[in-house]
Formats: sequence, structure tokens, C-alpha cells
Amino acid sequence: MRILRREEVSMAEMIDVSDISLLYPDGESMRRAGLGENGARLSDVTAEQLELYYLIDLKSSDIGSFFTCDVETIRYRQKTFADMAENPELSRFLLKMLPLLNDITELRRMGEGNGDSTESYLYSITEVELYTSLMEHLKNGLLPIADTLKSPAFRRFADRIRHLTESEYYKELNEKLNELTKRVREIKSITVGVNLDSQLRPEHAGVLSINNEYFKSGEILDKILRLDFKNDDMTCIASLVPFRRNQSENQQMALSFAFNSAINEVFKTSIRSWRKVVQMYVLENTDFLIRMMPEIEFVVKASELMARLREQGCTLCCPEIRPMAEKSFTARNLQNPVVALKIGGETVPNDFSFDEDGMIFVITGPNRGGKSVTTCAVGLAFVMAQLGLYVCAESAVISPCDCIYTHFPTGSEDTIDKGRLGEECARLNSIFETLTEYGLVLLDESLSSTGSYEASYIAGEVLQGFSMARCRCIFSTHLHDLAASVDRINGECVPRGGVKIDNMVAAISEGERSFKVRRARPDGKSYARDIAEKYGLSFERI
Repeated sequence: MRILRREEVSMAEMIDVSDISLLYPDGESMRRAGLGENGARLSDVTAEQLELYYLIDLKSSDIGSFFTCDVETIRYRQKTFADMAENPELSRFLLKMLPLLNDITELRRMGEGNGDSTESYLYSITEVELYTSLMEHLKNGLLPIADTLKSPAFRRFADRIRHLTESEYYKELNEKLNELTKRVREIKSITVGVNLDSQLRPEHAGVLSINNEYFKSGEILDKILRLDFKNDDMTCIASLVPFRRNQSENQQMALSFAFNSAINEVFKTSIRSWRKVVQMYVLENTDFLIRMMPEIEFVVKASELMARLREQGCTLCCPEIRPMAEKSFTARNLQNPVVALKIGGETVPNDFSFDEDGMIFVITGPNRGGKSVTTCAVGLAFVMAQLGLYVCAESAVISPCDCIYTHFPTGSEDTIDKGRLGEECARLNSIFETLTEYGLVLLDESLSSTGSYEASYIAGEVLQGFSMARCRCIFSTHLHDLAASVDRINGECVPRGGVKIDNMVAAISEGERSFKVRRARPDGKSYARDIAEKYGLSFERI
């Protein structure tokens, strides 16, 4: 059967796959993301401190590589995840693709550098088998629900698979593959012919036939003595060599090479003639799927996360994404997804918003009263929204940030040369080196390594810097002197173009932590006992 030449493939089958993606709306946005030019940064340190890896554990990629501040890309992803939420079978179907794609990738690696060897022929046949298996999996799993899908990502994906699997080229490829597979997989032995000269020395040798059954070892001595040569082409009357017994590795390789070379000659016309054409076709139509492997893993793991959060009773919403220049953020009944999953139950929600009266917040209150949880909840809301996911809130309006900076207590401070305070100041200074007005800065108990007076002074300078940088910032702290200086800092910075700073308080109700955080001025006294206990200065502990 004639296989179509490459130039005979119809244009309908040659749909451009460069922009088929579950996460990016076009080839340009995909290219920029691959080159790290999408303007957004999420470091490993920030991801670890926000415990993103607890939420989404990826094996084949870094979660930071999917972080984007492009509004259209985020909206594109939201539609992708909406389809995933409405069609749970998509996750199961996509997950089953990964082993096939891994096998194709590994097969290509193994086949590199084998030239025109028998192994390379077998690899090429196996790769086509894997390709057709993958196409059938896509055809049976994606196309039956294609009409119910609404996202551009999955509709374009389904269109591509439909064109591929319904094409004449694909049908002919399957038929040809079945023929070749049958021929190759049924090979059990070869018949070798050897011409002898007058001295009975081997003169010429070659393969006479390729057989679909193993040869049988005969009763050699009896046959020779009785000259009883039955007309049975598959009965061996003498071993050619004591194959693989008492042979050096070089001898075994030489003999195998000779046989393989002969087999290669036999397969030249049946495989080599179509191999390059078919491999080009398979490469073009699997490369985009292999490129999508990290995307597939990400959308599956992210969808599983959202399903787990729903099971824990978390309210999820699709945030309204506003232009980055607006610097909007409003979340109603915001929750921290990490805490929700860890405690396995309901958490106390809080409202939070950045606005013209407060782009920077100083959060004070009792220890373990919700300051850190709220700080991280805001950071995670930005991350999840900019990954394209739903966020843990009743409603949310978010303008993307270009980078999230965290300044949390760490267990690996470089304190040998700088000391603890020096290390904290060095980390704070590094934030200012790349911070823009579209950045988000999250500080949790920063400058706690020094006394209250010194810490409040340094923190006041830092807050002035963030105000003049016009970024969004949350400073969770035990420094009530800092909270009391907010009006003074605003008086110095706002007239010079800085953004306003406001206070928030983790409230106590009837002497108990309520875990509610609200915009209010701290009184500076009601948490004195709690602060004393934090530093081991209660009478009982002393």
C-alpha cells in the first residue's frame, strides 16, 4: 500500500499547532512566557514561604513558570479551568495522556544516534504505535464531549484532534502500520544461505528468508549418519556457531552486527522508504503534545486542588481581573487555602481591600490571632488568580502584580557575617532593588530580631520607602509603635506622591482571639499580656 508523500497531506491536516495551549491564548504569549518575558516573577523562596508546594506539587516544572500578570492570559486560563470544573472527566482523561507522552519522549531519546540500524527501525514503528494509541485516546476521550466545552483552549485542542484522526493520511498510516507491525512482530527467525568454494570455505553469505516461526534443532548426529535429511526448512541440521557460548563480547557483537546488517537490507524497501515521511508527520503532531506536558500536569493538579478545597467547604470564586495599572484588590470573605486544608475544616473568613485610603497596611494584634494567616491569604489570592485559578473568597476583584516579595522569618539566615538584624535588613534592601509600583510586598514579623525601639525606627524607614514606591504591601507585626506612627509617615510621604498607609487589627472578642482582622487603630495596650507571653515574660513562665 502506498503511503502519502509529505507534500500530499491536505492543508486541513496542517493546522498550525504553535498556539495550541491550555494556558496561553496565542503563540506570542507562549513564546514570551518561555523566554521569561511576561513581566511577572514568582521566586522559589516566595513559593515556599506561601506554601504553594503544599497546594500544588509539580514534578515536571516549576510553578513559578506559570505565574503571569498578563490580563488576557489569566482570563483565557479561567475559561480553561471552568471547563475542567464542569467536566471532571477531563482531569482523568488528561492524566492518562502523560504516560504515553513520557514513553514517546523516552523512545526518542533511546533512538538517538542509531542511524539506520534495526533498532532505529523498530523504534520508529513503536513511536508510530504510541502516536496512534495517543490519538485514539484523545479521540475517544475528548471528542465525545467537545460540543459541551466552552473554553478556547479545549475547543481548539478538540478541533486539532478531530482533523488529525479523521484525515485520510491518519487512516492510511494506521493501515500501513498494521501491515508493518504484523510483519515485524511475527519475525521469529531468519534463513541464512552460505556459498562455499571448492575447498568448502565460506565465500558468500546472505539472508534467504525471514520466518514467522522458530527453527527446530534436529538430532544432528543421527541425521548425518543415516543421511536422513527430511525436507523441513525449519529443522536445523547443524549450529552455525556456538552462539553466545564461549564467545567474547566482540565476537557476539560482530555476529549480531552481521545479522542486523542483513535484516536491515531486507527492511530497506518496506520501512526506510516511508520512515522519514512518517517520522516527520509524527514529530509534527506529537511535538505540540509533548510541549503541553507541563501544562497538562499543572491544570490537572490545580483542578484537583480546587476540588479538595470545595470538599473542605471553602467557597471559591472566579475573580474579576482588572488591568494591572488600576492596582485593584477587593476580596469578600477571603480564606487561606493552606490553613483550610491543614485543619480540615472551616476557617474564619475576612474582608480585605487595597484602595486609595490604604495601599499599605500595618496589621497588629495578638500572637496567633490571624495576622500571618491573613497576610498569606492575600498573597495566595494573588498567586491563584494569576495562575488562572479560582480564589478562596465569596467574591474578588484583582489587578495582577508583577512580582510578590515575601520577608518572613526563615531558619537559614546568613547571620555569621551580618548578624540576624543585618541579615533581615539585607533581605529588605534586596526587595527595593527590583520593586516596582505593581509589586506586592508581604512582611511577617520583620525586624523582630532587635529591640522594639530600633525595630520601629527601621520599620518606619522601610514603610516610607514602600509608600514612595507606590506598591501594595502588608506588614504583619508586633510593633505597636510602628502602627501608631502611620499618620506621621503618611504626612511625610503622601504630599510627595506616596500611597497611603492604614492600620488593621486582629481583634479579640471577650478576651478570646476572634481571628477577624478589621481596619482600625490599635490601642497599643490590650495586647500587652499577649506580647509578654510571646517573649516568655509572663510571671508564670518567668
